[in-house]
Amino acid sequence: MSKHELDARRLMCPLPVIRTQDKVATLGPGDILEVVCTDHGALNDIPAWCRINGHKVLSTTDDKREVRITIEVGHD
Repeated sequence: MSKHELDARRLMCPLPVIRTQDKVATLGPGDILEVVCTDHGALNDIPAWCRINGHKVLSTTDDKREVRITIEVGHD
């Protein structure tokens, strides 16, 4: 298991989800990815994408300035 961070700040929908998808494709099962973005819509979009694609959302935080979503990569 390794930890990674994706900087998706200043990107608007659908780019945070697309960048998350692209990054997850380079990771292995059990890896952890923290996505940092300023598009608050990602709080709904990324967890929905995770449910569809078999990944687990470990945590979400919203400090009004940035959103952080931590994902555990699932198995293919």
